[in-house]
Amino acid sequence: MDFEEILAKCGNSSRYQFVLLALYGYLMVVVSMHYFSQNVISFVPDHWCYHEQLVNRSFEEIEAIYSQYENPSCTRLERIGEDGQNHTLSKERCDRWFYKYDFGYRSMNTELNWVCHDAYKPRWGQSLFFVGSVCGTLIFGQLGDRIGRIKALILANWCGFLGDFSTIFANSLVSFSISRFVSGLAADANSYLMYILILEYVSPSLRNVGLNTVLGSFYCLGLIGACWLAVWVGHWRIFLACSSVPLLLVTLFYFLVQESAQWLVTRNDIDGAIRRLQRVAKINRRQVADEDFRTFRSYCEEHYRKDVKEQDSQANVRDMLKTPRMRSTAFKLLLIFIIIVPCYNTIARNVEGLGISPFIMFSLNALTLPPSGYLQGLLQDRIGRKATAVGWMTITGLFAAAAGLVISQGSNRNVTLLVGLTLAARFGVSIADGASSQFSTELIPTSVRGRGVAVVHVAGFAASFLSPYILHLGTYFKPAPSIILGLLFLSGAYVCLLLPETRNKKLPMSLEEGEEFGKGEGIFDFLVNMFKKDSEESVVEMSTKNVEEDTLMAKAVQQ
Repeated sequence: MDFEEILAKCGNSSRYQFVLLALYGYLMVVVSMHYFSQNVISFVPDHWCYHEQLVNRSFEEIEAIYSQYENPSCTRLERIGEDGQNHTLSKERCDRWFYKYDFGYRSMNTELNWVCHDAYKPRWGQSLFFVGSVCGTLIFGQLGDRIGRIKALILANWCGFLGDFSTIFANSLVSFSISRFVSGLAADANSYLMYILILEYVSPSLRNVGLNTVLGSFYCLGLIGACWLAVWVGHWRIFLACSSVPLLLVTLFYFLVQESAQWLVTRNDIDGAIRRLQRVAKINRRQVADEDFRTFRSYCEEHYRKDVKEQDSQANVRDMLKTPRMRSTAFKLLLIFIIIVPCYNTIARNVEGLGISPFIMFSLNALTLPPSGYLQGLLQDRIGRKATAVGWMTITGLFAAAAGLVISQGSNRNVTLLVGLTLAARFGVSIADGASSQFSTELIPTSVRGRGVAVVHVAGFAASFLSPYILHLGTYFKPAPSIILGLLFLSGAYVCLLLPETRNKKLPMSLEEGEEFGKGEGIFDFLVNMFKKDSEESVVEMSTKNVEEDTLMAKAVQQ
């Protein structure tokens, strides 16, 4: 009796799994507020250089006066003509501004006057945030496989709290950069560890619709909550204080969530795995015979002997490169994340300069997440991971190219078209990113899953540094960014074609199983099999009544 069978007897889509999904929903709210806090605290409203002659003028009058110049936000005037013309330019830099605050919200950039010649400072902090995320993903990925998923998850969220809370007191570039680096340590690591743990405890069907619907819905709530919390409190420091405290509450997960039994098996702690499974069965109100656990123990001792487990417990990502098929899979997963993460960050963070308030645009972006998450899960359940990832990377490439072409024109005369195309690209990239993330996570064996996922995510974050340069190419050739995004998505779709399908298959636990996974499968076999019924591609032979009940329950959840 392998792990999938014993988990089915203990319940793989019952009470405990719904508790996990509820906690994951809370985590998604916290994570989304944390990840996009940099955007919220650094929103830059319309602004113009201060002049005493303009103190009592309306914003419309001020905008009309400065609109005559190439760089209206940073142009300083020596004297302003009474007739609205014949202004005298000053040779000095602007050091004070009029700000047209969106909903009265005072951001970090406006309080510290980090605009114009100091506009690089918040960007530098954002860069350090991504540097921190690269380091944190590697560190906590290693810890996730060494000390367990839950402990590493809690440590990551502590780093997120420390970084965000310390940013409140930042008033210089040095202190701001250090605090953003610490905050970045938690980025990604504070979510994917829980994602891995849930994947290792739920049925394949619940993995699709349930997990992705929860992810999209609660991530949406977090983004909308972040925007309007900022508007409500009115100041970036108060916003960070309010949004950072929930990160500490993740500590309670230690008392509510069972450590991954799959991971414990790969660590040769079969007794610990059985204890966790017994607790899951108790929560799910399932009666599992001792004989079943003895059979499971015998299976583990036979297939995951101590000598093999010692090898896997010390396994690292480099071991994935020692065999040909695992090596090929590893490089393909790296390529996918190097392609999809920069595209995601380029599209998801583009909420300014679109002709409407960034708060409204952020909220509209967020509203695309629940339907995209549900559709992603539904498609993955019906047609498979591979077809979903390939199809939506292709579609999103077309959306991104169209939106990029409109943005490159530099005109806000058709705001509706611009916003519509941007939202379509946001919808598509959410599905493409989520599908490729789950697809990749399932392909990496359990014994190195934490570290493997960490490495591919790091590769994606490292490649995200290219996002500003991709956009900068538009200054030389306007369609360039849209062409590059389109080509990147199409390239990602091709790489996904080369990977095996994971839908309704027992996920690999050891490196040896990873090497054998998908052997003999053609790159277009998924087209033939994607509409087959689940019963024809069952993960295990469902010979017991308990397993059949689990399957029916999972289908009820999908409906």
